Amino acid sequence: MRHKHPVIDPYIPGNGNFGYRVSRYELDLEYKVNSNRLSGSATITAATLASLKTFSLDLSHALSVSKVSVNGRRPESFRTSHDKLHVTLATALPAGAALKIDVRYAGNPRPLRSLWGSVGFEELTNGALVAGQPNGAASWFPCDDHPSSKASYRIAISTDNPYRAIANGELTSKRTRAAMTTWTYEQPEPTSTYLVTLQIGVYDSHRMAKTPVPMTAVLPARLRHHFDHDFAHQPQMMKLFVKLFGQYPLANGYTVVVTDDDLEIPLEAQGISIFGANHCDGKRTAERLIAHELAHQWFGNSVTVRRWRDIWLHEGFACYAEWLWSEGSGGRSADHWAKHYHHRLASSPQDLVLADPGARDMFDDRVYKRGAITLHVLRRTIGDDAFFDLLRDWTARYRQSTAVTDDFTGLAANYADSSLRPLWQAWLYSTELPDL
Repeated sequence: MRHKHPVIDPYIPGNGNFGYRVSRYELDLEYKVNSNRLSGSATITAATLASLKTFSLDLSHALSVSKVSVNGRRPESFRTSHDKLHVTLATALPAGAALKIDVRYAGNPRPLRSLWGSVGFEELTNGALVAGQPNGAASWFPCDDHPSSKASYRIAISTDNPYRAIANGELTSKRTRAAMTTWTYEQPEPTSTYLVTLQIGVYDSHRMAKTPVPMTAVLPARLRHHFDHDFAHQPQMMKLFVKLFGQYPLANGYTVVVTDDDLEIPLEAQGISIFGANHCDGKRTAERLIAHELAHQWFGNSVTVRRWRDIWLHEGFACYAEWLWSEGSGGRSADHWAKHYHHRLASSPQDLVLADPGARDMFDDRVYKRGAITLHVLRRTIGDDAFFDLLRDWTARYRQSTAVTDDFTGLAANYADSSLRPLWQAWLYSTELPDL
């Protein structure tokens, strides 16, 4: 498919849109579990960045649009093609104008096919989930689906009783009428579209006791016993990460969802981590993943890459957090893990540039492990005090914002006595694996 427009991010060339900036999404949706039918409306508050007569939003072709209005008026026309909703206005809006877009839509949502498999809205055996990374948000609402586009959200979702619906932010109301309950969530912190989620299932919810940040568990009743064992260390993890990475970035606390189905990998959303029943087996086999997903609340969710090529800033950091948890909880040291994985990387193909791995390899395990080792080498170079001061400065300075690799290397220079350029050249910009 040829792109008439310049591309915002070559890793997801079809995604993102020009001419406006979104500040808020308000979703009023209804979801019928048995028929997998999603319907409702999205109200998008934005501002024009240039004079605008036509614009587009990302939206899956599985959803059909029945009505569009812009600033309360009907546009000249709207049409959908190639997972885009195209809108043409009767008269152009000047730069800096308010843009309030209402879209009514409905359909049977399904995941979008991508280079990385299926992403987005997925049916479970008895419920649904959204796994949006990196470009699956358009599978369930019209949006500007790019990590650099952050906005606040209000999500009202009606679904059949006895299902529970979970979305990002604080549950501000829960209204039951006849056979349906409407759950309304408010997420004030700026959030990337791929980090917005919907989780629907026959779940119980309980607050975890004695946690420094409010923590909630949402899961099927049958898994409660295993959960209490497998996830018992989360409060200590939170305590350690707040100490090492700085204040937890969200006002509303942290929610862990465990689905009734098995999931291949857990996934992060803003303020939420989602695990499968297989990660809750009573044997504590997912401890590393629990630490990884929690660390994403700082690295990835609060500080988000402006373009996907810099994904090591998410995954290298979350992977290093696994090693820091291991070290901090009486397990093996970060040094041990760095050596262990360096040895493994040495026998893997050395054809990947960490700071620009290419779309196909952006979730390659080498990005995670080499990213983590790069941070370990930096820590050994500048010393523990400077290293953790740098991490806390990084998460504070770019909190709820976006950043690129140069922002991190530029900030790190303030914490080093000599030039870090050779370190970055070797670890971030060369394919060859340097010695430890």
